[in-house]
Amino acid sequence: MFRPCIDIHNGSVKQIVGGSLKDAGSFAEENFVSKLSAADYAKMYQRDGLKGGHIILLNKEGTEFFEATKSRAEAALKAYPGGLQIGGGITDKNAAEFLKLGASHVIVTSYLFPGGEFDQKRLEKICKIIGPEHLVIDLSCKKVGGVYYVATDRWQHITKTKVGLRLLNKLTKYCDEFLIHGVDVEGKRKGPDKSLIRLLSNYKGRNRITYAGGIHSMDDVRMIEEISGGRLDYTIGSALSLFGGDIPYEQLIRR
Repeated sequence: MFRPCIDIHNGSVKQIVGGSLKDAGSFAEENFVSKLSAADYAKMYQRDGLKGGHIILLNKEGTEFFEATKSRAEAALKAYPGGLQIGGGITDKNAAEFLKLGASHVIVTSYLFPGGEFDQKRLEKICKIIGPEHLVIDLSCKKVGGVYYVATDRWQHITKTKVGLRLLNKLTKYCDEFLIHGVDVEGKRKGPDKSLIRLLSNYKGRNRITYAGGIHSMDDVRMIEEISGGRLDYTIGSALSLFGGDIPYEQLIRR
């Protein structure tokens, strides 16, 4: 199933090359910068009956453009209450706030991996505050030496945590869904990470998994559906017509 997205960087809806993002100077290599606002996209997704899409804040709290990015995200949540998830700097301190603003779920990554190590106590704490039914765990990852490791801090740091069935099964009861970007292919429009898709397709737990990264054609979409037997959801960024790409948005929402 197609899941829409709204990535916000320096106050604008953008598609970027994932590995290019830097906090210093709020830099990112851009594939597309939209003239539409985040709220415009939210209203579009609501009009078309799309749920479970995600908003990602790509600026770090305390940096120059963070407040502008957060403001645009809040406007999108208010435009489509209950229809969108939000991630980017989510912690136990602000998770409930975003739910009150209209998010259906919050997406957490870096908060769970302080110093590159998974922190079970932090997971249990945020779970207790908002409930697992409102939590999406982001396990976006990079391949190092043939093994996938969780990437945090807007994919700038590689943790020591391996992404595999053992980790997914361990975390299942603490969340409602997983979001996993293949960081090595994110934003490059050269095809998805097939080995990661095969790995994720072997998960038999109750949670939905949304895969992101590298999808650049309808053949890629069909490949994901075939390999996963329809178990994997997917999101498309710079290859989507809404963001200057060639994959027709209208075709996806009819699938």
